[in-house]
Amino acid sequence: MTGIDYTTPGPLTDLSSVPPAALEAVPADADGINRLAHTLIVHRDETSGLDLPEARFADNQLRHADRIVAAILRLDDTPLHVPREAARRVVGTCRHFAVLTVALLRWRGIPARARCGFATYFQPGLGLDHWVVEHHRDGRWVRTDTEIIGGTVLPHPEDLTDGLFLTGGEAWTAWREGRIDAAKFGVAGTDNFGPAEIQGNAVRDLAALNKVELLPWDEWGRMGAAYKGETGADYDELMDRVATVTAGDDPQEVTDLYAAADLRVPEAMLR
Repeated sequence: MTGIDYTTPGPLTDLSSVPPAALEAVPADADGINRLAHTLIVHRDETSGLDLPEARFADNQLRHADRIVAAILRLDDTPLHVPREAARRVVGTCRHFAVLTVALLRWRGIPARARCGFATYFQPGLGLDHWVVEHHRDGRWVRTDTEIIGGTVLPHPEDLTDGLFLTGGEAWTAWREGRIDAAKFGVAGTDNFGPAEIQGNAVRDLAALNKVELLPWDEWGRMGAAYKGETGADYDELMDRVATVTAGDDPQEVTDLYAAADLRVPEAMLR
């Protein structure tokens, strides 16, 4: 892990402004931390029947983990290790579950990072836009879906087996090699499926490996042009490079590639 220190926060996962009392009883182990997010966040698609005011849904636009925590504490000022009932949790997306978990893992000094890609376990035959968490243990990166821990979607979401979740780069390589149908990879409940959606998540995943975890709908570089079908072979080749580097997990290559103008997140998006 030389070159990228995943035990320390990035610009979106810094919890130094959070009141210490809110954090002091957070579990010290990865498994305990991984189980917290689903007691603090409710997915926006799971709010039916909660009768939440419309203003609450604006929280799914929060990029920074400390602001997510501030929103949690505004609803209930008890420490974060105390579970909340669904109506008193912050409304978010899968990315909120992942980013809050990564922030807490790093706060405890546990190497952790968010991964952006596609889950194959929500709807049969589809790869749906999703974020998960990786923490480093016993010489490997363990993938965990912190959103569905405690549910019935998968028997063991705390350690996803190969193929259940594909990063953007993994999905791109699989499509280029003819192993998946890109038309079945995209955003649930929308018409946004296809190669450009895979490209977008490949770029977001590269940024996340550089400790910059943007919102699922954030766009930069040539993403917008790709969604409009205005990119060509050169961009596809760049995505081949992104897929190779993010799969190879060489920290120097990850940081060097991220420096490219088409791939680096603009500073304005980190404020």
